[in-house]
Amino acid sequence: MRTLNRISVYILKRYLLLFLGLSIMAFGVAFSIKAELGTSPISSVPYVVSLFAPLTVGTATILIHCVFILLQILILRRQYHPIQLMQLPVAFFFGYLTDFGVWAVQGISCTAYWQQWIVCLIGILLVATGVSLEVKAGVVVLAGEGVVLAICKTFPKIKFGYMKVGFDVTLVITACVLSFVFIGHLEGVREGTVAAAVLVGLIAKRISKVLDRWEIEK
Repeated sequence: MRTLNRISVYILKRYLLLFLGLSIMAFGVAFSIKAELGTSPISSVPYVVSLFAPLTVGTATILIHCVFILLQILILRRQYHPIQLMQLPVAFFFGYLTDFGVWAVQGISCTAYWQQWIVCLIGILLVATGVSLEVKAGVVVLAGEGVVLAICKTFPKIKFGYMKVGFDVTLVITACVLSFVFIGHLEGVREGTVAAAVLVGLIAKRISKVLDRWEIEK
């Protein structure tokens, strides 16, 4: 019984860590949107969609994640493990939190360019922290990362790092195309997008090294 209780607490800790990471990440996305210097690659498509469709950023995020889950099923087929469907409630949680974050930061004023960069960097730091906590939790990945892992599993010769870069570039290009086609000019992709693509991974690695010292089992 004592062993069972320890396992339950261990699992609970991991899920709480995951939800904490998602919450911080969602606010990071909200800060990036507020800065108006371009969102991170993974949020670029939902943000652009929210500009021309009757959807909030969070709702668009949920729909995009559902597409990512479907892509994983199509790629992996019989190799797809049903436990990965946990990505669906995670997507809803993350989407609604993103909308809450956008609402919560709406009062922040950043009219000057340097103020925009401060808000943008805060967003990058929060996203990186959220990613680190998500990885530390080790429960379930976001659907976007799930697609990258699915492709790497199907094509073992492709390294995760290269595939992740290719996936992010594809998302940014898609956001640009949607922006020009439906809005008529570029939205959601700017210098902040490039900064996020470069810095999020680097900062997340640093934070992960610190988190490695913490053993969840204890």
